[in-house]
Amino acid sequence: MFLLRGAAFVKCPFCGFSDTKVLDSRPAGDGSSIRRRRECAKCSRRFTTYERLDELPLMVVKKDGRRELFDRQKLLTGFAKACQKRPISMDEMDAAASKIERRLRETTETEVDSRDIGELVMELLRGLDEVAYVRFASVYREFHDARSFVREIEKLMGVGVEEKEE
Repeated sequence: MFLLRGAAFVKCPFCGFSDTKVLDSRPAGDGSSIRRRRECAKCSRRFTTYERLDELPLMVVKKDGRRELFDRQKLLTGFAKACQKRPISMDEMDAAASKIERRLRETTETEVDSRDIGELVMELLRGLDEVAYVRFASVYREFHDARSFVREIEKLMGVGVEEKEE
């Protein structure tokens, strides 16, 4: 199996001949790539290639201004920590991570602020599981005292408690 990125022609991996014939093509995985069964015109050996579009790298701008490549695994790790010991399946977490990645890549931006990613995670967790949402929010929002934590829970519950001035 070979992974191609939009190749115009494919050399045989066995003999190096550049004339190959496509025998069969079909979508692979989630439909973002194409599986092609090929045959070499010279040695007649068959092999499989996978083709997919090149995506521009997505950079994440951290709070301190550093930039790093978007890492879907970090997103999944965040979901897993927030959803630990909660009735949320890995499939649900994976779907949420895919939804966030899709939203980020749908924009024309090549850089995204880490705070925007955090807000998307919170939005999805809020709909999945309130406890996971509060767990993530407690780390993400960096609550400094119990009052700020209580205010977030009240917001979650829809309680319109205004801050009292003392």
